[in-house]
Amino acid sequence: MDLDLEEVAMTIVGNAGEARSLAYEALREAKTGNFDKAEELLKESREKSLVAHGMQTELICNEADGNGIAMNLLMVHAQDHLMNSILARELVEELIDLYKRVGVEK
Repeated sequence: MDLDLEEVAMTIVGNAGEARSLAYEALREAKTGNFDKAEELLKESREKSLVAHGMQTELICNEADGNGIAMNLLMVHAQDHLMNSILARELVEELIDLYKRVGVEK
């Protein structure tokens, strides 16, 4: 498959950024005790991460098949966004679990 570098990078950046924003929105909901809404937002965050991660996986598979693309600052930036959004979501999930354990009230 012929991949356009800018399109790939923007797909990763856009979905990773949305995933991160949704995770922090979930954390804000959990702080108020609205755990159902928090879980809903985390689900959306995971879905956005999967889109970004799917694009990354496609890049890796293409490279393994000998069809890699030239890496540049734009792709490094995209990968940075993806990894930070995954880390943020994982930490937010842990924080929400802690809020549940300590019994945050609405």
